[in-house]
Amino acid sequence: MIKAVFFDWFNTLAHYYPSREELESQALQELGFLITPDTLRQALYLADKYYYEEHARLPIGRRSAAEQAGVQIQYQLIVLKHSGIAARDDLAVKLMKRSRELTVKFVLYDDVLPALESLRKKNLTVGILSNLQKEINSKCRELGITHLVDFTVTSGEVGAEKPAAPIFLKALALAQVNPTETMHIGDQYVNDVLGARNVGIQPVLLDRDDVSPQITDCPRICGLDELDNLLKQC
Repeated sequence: MIKAVFFDWFNTLAHYYPSREELESQALQELGFLITPDTLRQALYLADKYYYEEHARLPIGRRSAAEQAGVQIQYQLIVLKHSGIAARDDLAVKLMKRSRELTVKFVLYDDVLPALESLRKKNLTVGILSNLQKEINSKCRELGITHLVDFTVTSGEVGAEKPAAPIFLKALALAQVNPTETMHIGDQYVNDVLGARNVGIQPVLLDRDDVSPQITDCPRICGLDELDNLLKQC
């Protein structure tokens, strides 16, 4: 029986506004390329996949400045390639710099509040686990979900990032539940699915854009409106 549900933060509960697709499209247009936000969705997914795989291999923040820049440039090269633009290092550098300059804020996905309210009615413990280095309690307050979340854990607090075990173990301790009584929902296969599974937590892949149908070794949902039915099956 599930007693606690953990969530990833970025691209699971919250996303950037304007969206990354819109920001990347704006940056590309300023560089002379008319690429629509919709065109960039798959390109950004593939770039994210590369980034998180690299991060799982060796946390980006622990690498040299040159290595970190190399990862960021490769990220943008992937975006360029899968947007139909010749992938040049000089263009990737310009795109990286301009993307960082554009202003964004966090907003919740439309299905988040109903899902959290439903979990609260079920008296389930809710935690947020994020690889952000800074605390996210202030973000929860700004977005009006503090009363629906029992705790948050960030990589900055525990000194390790998903998929490493410490962030999951800290959450289990705070929730006072066993791993088999816990579900973790996130959008990244390596960080969220494998990380949770490695400590015995049931993982769920949140695939909002339905781009990972090949993932069949764990439950896969395309929105948090599917969570109630999933919990009934547990």
